[in-house]
This record gives sequence, C-alpha cells and structure tokens, in this order.
Amino acid sequence: MTSRAEKIRVLILGGTGDAVELAAQASAIPQLEVMTSLAGRTRQPSAPAGNSRIGGFGGATGLTTYLQAQGINLLIDATHPFAAQISWNAAIAAAEAHIPHLMLVRPMWQKALGDRWIEVDSVEAAAAAIPEGAKRVFLTIGRQQLAPFAPLYSTWFLIRSIDPPEPPLPLGKILLDRGPFSLEQERSLLQDYQIDAIVSKNSGGDATYAKVIAARERNIPIVMVQRPAMPVADQVSEVDSALDWLKQQISKL
Repeated sequence: MTSRAEKIRVLILGGTGDAVELAAQASAIPQLEVMTSLAGRTRQPSAPAGNSRIGGFGGATGLTTYLQAQGINLLIDATHPFAAQISWNAAIAAAEAHIPHLMLVRPMWQKALGDRWIEVDSVEAAAAAIPEGAKRVFLTIGRQQLAPFAPLYSTWFLIRSIDPPEPPLPLGKILLDRGPFSLEQERSLLQDYQIDAIVSKNSGGDATYAKVIAARERNIPIVMVQRPAMPVADQVSEVDSALDWLKQQISKL
C-alpha cells in the first residue's frame, strides 16, 4: 500500500491515439505519476503527456523486472489491437508483479450492409485472398508485414504508412501519412488511384474507418485481417472508462 504522500505510478503501454489521450488526462490526476512506453516502431511518434520511454522490455520477464524496479503500481495496456505479443507479456508481467492490469481496446469494426469483406486470420492469408481480378490494391496494414505481397508481381500496390517500408515492394507507390483520414480524402484516394481492392487490418476506431465507408460506396472488396487472440483481463473500450478504472484503483491504494 502506498502512503498518501507518494504518487501512484502507472505505466501505460502506448502506441495508439487512445494511449496519448489517456496519458494526457491521467497526468492531470494529482495522485498519479504517468509513464508511457512506446515500442519505437514509428520514427516520430505522437508525444504523450508525462514521462515516456522508447524500446522493448525483453519479453514478459524483462517487463516484470521493469515493473518491480520502477515501483509501478498500475499497468494499462493501450497498445494496438494487433500488438498481441506485448499484450500477452503485459498480462504475464502484471500477474508476476502482483499489480492491477487493464486493457484499453477499441471495438472491432462490424460488417455492415453493402460491405464486401473477405475475412482472413493473417496477413499471409490476406495476400493469398486478394480477388483474382484485382490489379490495383490499397494496402493499409502498416509497413512491417509487406513481404507476403512481394511475389504478386502482376498487382500494383498503393501502400500507406507513417514511415517508409524497408524494403519497399517492387511495384507500387508509397503514401506517407498519419490518420485520422476523412471520408472525402478516402473517396478521392480510391478514385484517383483506381483502386479495385483493399487489404486492411480490423483495427477498429474512427481514425481509419472512412476507407471502409468509401469502399462500401464504390463496391470495392476489402480483405480484412481479423484480430489475434488476446489474454483474458479487465478490459474497457473507451478512455473515460480507463480513467474511471484508475480512480477506482487509486481509492484502493
């Protein structure tokens, strides 16, 4: 139990817009000292409020050691829904360190009337599931899992990512951009580049959902990669709910 004079230390595993918003609002709570950890995969990440660190921990064992060495009292996993490994590591480390653990996970997109989704379980499966007639494909899966698409020499790819992919695909164009994206932007993009299929991860949230609406309007199929399995943990879907959880935990410490 912490004394009233001590601040309660919360570690936020970040990398999402929700994590940035949570850090900003949590930093305004007088009893809290907020640290946000970023994986370092983006060259110029959005700077969170409070303290921050960049880089991995060395697996679940390394994260456990960090939590104990830094005297972390609370752990919130607000990483990307596809960052499954760090989420599993967080669940293990929180249990080992005997500290409360929360997952802030945005809801998945749900298929709506008019959507032409081809649902697959992995990026590799997505590369194999691109419709045969699709020749101009919009890849919106980030920059780190492009290798499965490299053998598709007859397909032209429009790749949107925050940082340049390394190495780039042999055929296509790279758009360096960061969401949120408006519906008008996505409509123009699909039309200007004559896109006839999209590959996306079911990331959820509002920042990149406009492409789903634009594809629906143009009757364009989306190869939709489903989320990986996540650990069982206390879970909320909104920043306000995470703040409520923090306040509840403060009252217990």
